[in-house]
Amino acid sequence: MWCPFCNHPELKVTDSRDVAEGNAIRRRRECCQCSKRFTTFETIDLTIQVKKRDGTYEDFQHEKLIEGMESACRHTRVSRDQVRSIADALQSELLKSGIREIESRTLGESVMRRLQELDMVAYIRFACVYKRFTDIQELVEAIRSIGVNEKE
Repeated sequence: MWCPFCNHPELKVTDSRDVAEGNAIRRRRECCQCSKRFTTFETIDLTIQVKKRDGTYEDFQHEKLIEGMESACRHTRVSRDQVRSIADALQSELLKSGIREIESRTLGESVMRRLQELDMVAYIRFACVYKRFTDIQELVEAIRSIGVNEKE
């Protein structure tokens, strides 16, 4: 790292603290030449690739996951805090597992499982988008399968 003021390569860390939100460390640094101070933030970069249905890849996006679940959970008993909690738990599990790639199918099924435990309407809404039902019969069959599972 170089000093942003004089481009000198020698710096010293004067203070390090954990950041309250996220996996980051805040460091106060001082240039050994010009003595100016500045702050840096270090974060863990564990990129997970999501393999989409068409075979393309994209980076796992925590906010995209939240948006998808929020739209399915609108006007249901599932709160925004619960949606965030599910997304945080999924991301944490992925990072802890050490995998670098996950199929969108696997990710979607994990979300559906968790939504099914919370609210059937949210589950069906998410399933409609995720499974891309092509006709009403597929939707009816999905709803019936929930009824069968609930009776067991």
